[in-house]
Amino acid sequence: MQHLRFLHYIDTVARCGSIRAAAEKLHVASSAVNRRVQDVEAELGTPLFERLPRGVRLTAAGELFLGYARRRQADLEQVRSQIEDLEGMRRGQVTLAASQALAPAFLPQAIHEFQTLRPGIAFDVKVLDRQRAVDAVTDFEADLGLIFNPPDLRGLTVLAQARQRTCAMVAPDHPLAGRESVRLKDCLAYPIALPDSSLSGRSVLEDLFEQSSAQPHPPLVSNSYEMMRGYARAAGGVSFQIEIGAGPAAGAVAIPIAERGLPSGRLVLIALRERVLPVAAAAFAEFAAARLGGANQNGE
Repeated sequence: MQHLRFLHYIDTVARCGSIRAAAEKLHVASSAVNRRVQDVEAELGTPLFERLPRGVRLTAAGELFLGYARRRQADLEQVRSQIEDLEGMRRGQVTLAASQALAPAFLPQAIHEFQTLRPGIAFDVKVLDRQRAVDAVTDFEADLGLIFNPPDLRGLTVLAQARQRTCAMVAPDHPLAGRESVRLKDCLAYPIALPDSSLSGRSVLEDLFEQSSAQPHPPLVSNSYEMMRGYARAAGGVSFQIEIGAGPAAGAVAIPIAERGLPSGRLVLIALRERVLPVAAAAFAEFAAARLGGANQNGE
């Protein structure tokens, strides 16, 4: 399967945008990577990369060949997965792209429970913003995506989904901590920390702000929910999070926002359409779908 290794070289050069950077990532000499690229280009009779002063860029032919290379690598993973299935799924790996909200508790707990049932399965989890998470699935960097309010699902299949309300996050000794629910105006009476535009939670909150006469003046905007929770705790303020990521936050109390105009968001489990998932990924997708079903019931 040496030719598949060459395809991996092409893929890595494309991702890194540099032969030298790809060689460092592959732990081989730059000259070896360059020779393999040139061998493929000679066989095809056309350049795959445009050589630039600082790196390389795919040509139109290179874009086409890269799609072929990634499909071949995905096919190989599927064959390996089927072989592992014949061995009783004693080993394997699941690659997953996920939104930040899943990182504190939902995913660690779900992975642990799944590995209790399938102890030979390892996970490679990439915590990304929603667009990059979708791109990871589309570009074969991840088998599955678990994403809150993804921007575009063209070419993807939704395997499961759950509706999610937004919660206010406050310190245990905060004046709002004892309430069963809060209104937006209650939150704006304190310093607030808002997610930036790369995070899906921002669009949900903006929909509500547009309908409200009270406009926020956040002293902190961040792309890190951990940072926002920490700031709110230190400043006696309020941050925001969806239910599935709010409950287990250390040192914080989650209070549902009861606002008529506040839409619930959508947490979706996705895969590339028409891709046959590796056995381990397919098994985890089924497991995670059941867990999301439970989360959806709890959110209703």
